[in-house]
Amino acid sequence: MRRFIASVVFVLTFATLCFGVNGNKARYAGGTESQIKDNAEGPLSMKDDKDFLFISGKTTLSVPYDEVNDLEYGQKAGRRVGLAIALTPLALLSKKRKHYLTLGWKDEKGEQHVAIFELGKHIVRTALATIEARTGRKIVYQDDEARKSGMGGEL
Repeated sequence: MRRFIASVVFVLTFATLCFGVNGNKARYAGGTESQIKDNAEGPLSMKDDKDFLFISGKTTLSVPYDEVNDLEYGQKAGRRVGLAIALTPLALLSKKRKHYLTLGWKDEKGEQHVAIFELGKHIVRTALATIEARTGRKIVYQDDEARKSGMGGEL
């Protein structure tokens, strides 16, 4: 019985790691910001009228909305290989989608910066709508599938 429980806990932990970012958070996937480690996860805060905030642990990335000059949204679809190995081969029949927001801006010195965030599936539409409204810029969608997802289609 103990082995069974230990096996279930292991499989659930492994499966959780395979799913990607938490549905209500974001993950810093890369960019020019050295103060944030790649793959750092945390919440996005868009409650501030002036700044876009990404908070990971004790580190906060603050981007003034009025300095944003590039917004792009895209998706990457992949198979659930980890889950298929851990639980069932039927998981290969389903796809997981990763949602990416690219944010470009200039700092007070005029230097260009970029940050790429993987968005959790529960915050995609809210984040895109809020950023578009606060910056006054239109989001560039990488393809029609991304446009559908960002504008209210199926995730």
